[in-house]
Amino acid sequence: MGRSRLTPEREAELYEGVLDLLREVGYDALTMDAVAARTRSSKATLYRQWKSKPELVARALRHSRPVAAVGVDTGSLRGDFAEMVRRIDDEQMARHAALLRGLGMPVRDNPELHQALCDVLLDPEVSGLKAILQRAIDRGEIAADRPALQFIPHMLIGAFLSRQLIEERFADAAFLSAYLDAVVLPALGA
Repeated sequence: MGRSRLTPEREAELYEGVLDLLREVGYDALTMDAVAARTRSSKATLYRQWKSKPELVARALRHSRPVAAVGVDTGSLRGDFAEMVRRIDDEQMARHAALLRGLGMPVRDNPELHQALCDVLLDPEVSGLKAILQRAIDRGEIAADRPALQFIPHMLIGAFLSRQLIEERFADAAFLSAYLDAVVLPALGA
């Protein structure tokens, strides 16, 4: 994002307007003109702050759900996972999951949207998770050659996506806590 002249309150208001429109019309029908009208701003302001619709959508999604894995360091792997889960607001997660499901097809068909979501949403989570796992290796909690290590991001992302598909329920904090204890920690030998 370019150098912002927007106050944090105004930026939050713009992001909420983007997410409201995304819920109402979907990604493909969401336009910068519609965002400008909904948020009482100019298209020039939008493009000055965010270079494209994909970046604006990705940053609005990030704003609505802070990175769970970044900055977590409780001193143990189990504690770090528990802290990640503690940071999850179930109501917010349900809304966020619904928005991400709605982006499934557009992400597949739009490389710029895919890249923006990776850059803004996925990469920070995966980097934070890798830092948590590396600290657990450094403390001797898990072995560096554990085969499951490379699949932990896939496992966690899979948990979010598969619960909705299988049970028609979003992955709430209780589900994620049980999943970590039953699947992820045993796979790591922790």
